[in-house]
Amino acid sequence: MKVILQDVCSPKTSNLAQKDLIGRDGDYPVYGASGYIGNINFYHQANKCVAVVKDGAGIGRTMLLPEKSTAIGTMQYLIPKENILPEYLFYAVKNMHLEKYYTGATIPHIYFKDYKNEKFNYVDLEQQLCIVNTLKLVEGIISKKTKQLEQLDNLVKSLFIEMFGDPKTNPKEWRKIPLLQIISKANNGMARRGNDENGSIVLRLVELQEGIIDYSKPNRILLTEKEKEKYLLQENDFLFARVNGNPLNVGRCAVFHSIGEAVYHNDHIIRVHFDDSMVNGVFASTILNSEYGKDEMRNKIKTSAGQYTISQDGIGAIKTIVPPIDLQNQFADFVAQVDKHKSVVQKSLDETQLLFD
Repeated sequence: MKVILQDVCSPKTSNLAQKDLIGRDGDYPVYGASGYIGNINFYHQANKCVAVVKDGAGIGRTMLLPEKSTAIGTMQYLIPKENILPEYLFYAVKNMHLEKYYTGATIPHIYFKDYKNEKFNYVDLEQQLCIVNTLKLVEGIISKKTKQLEQLDNLVKSLFIEMFGDPKTNPKEWRKIPLLQIISKANNGMARRGNDENGSIVLRLVELQEGIIDYSKPNRILLTEKEKEKYLLQENDFLFARVNGNPLNVGRCAVFHSIGEAVYHNDHIIRVHFDDSMVNGVFASTILNSEYGKDEMRNKIKTSAGQYTISQDGIGAIKTIVPPIDLQNQFADFVAQVDKHKSVVQKSLDETQLLFD
């Protein structure tokens, strides 16, 4: 049967600010929008309850708080009544996507009065427990597969350091040069926008991720022959995010590999091509997406009208080590094997997430 949220829980607020945690310690955990943030010597909630981010970043995010815990004032407590398990309430609220109720432009917020009438499926306590145990099991599998992907990424990073050393200190004393010396061509993408299912794939910033290109929801535009000639991506082209409102997203990059269909790029992306005899694209992607590469990138970013940008000249000024190409190729071959394994794990993770959803 269907019930509304206020039938199974009641709201409570917290007056604890994050600044109030300074200098405090204790046995009881405190939670904020990002999760656990510290300990204090008292607690607000003796029993398990649900907390929802009600103000600022992460609005609507839902978490299950343990016994004897506290949330800071940007969180809204939802205290379960006797007719519902805290865990069942958590899964139900999480599925409601409460962020859709936000108001306010500068600092978004949501109120219990706006979502208290959300309906959801209600079953007796015995069935709730069964459902909770099933969902916990699937979440556990998701967690393990996610951990696998993290470990595979760490394996690649470890091998990079083993083979090439830290690019910043350069203990192996490789030649270090600006990218300009190994860039054979570079250009920004097309300024035109549009979306036509009969058009060609035109990459946007959303598709250009750190080290990968996401083709799950490609944008398509009907292009002229001149545009096709100018903006067609070639095997081993290197793509950089040129502009973003968040400086941390400027300069994220990935190497392009053919997908059996022509692909182009818009003007939020800079395309460069490196001298293949000097730099392997996989090696370049790894070093430029590393902390070293990001630090180099930050020093070249400029800001104007609330937007952060990097230019072709800025990219050209970034310095990189250049080990022998044979060694870079060996590293790229290893990464290819890891990527095959990651692909299998990712597919399984996606299927498990779909099952959970």
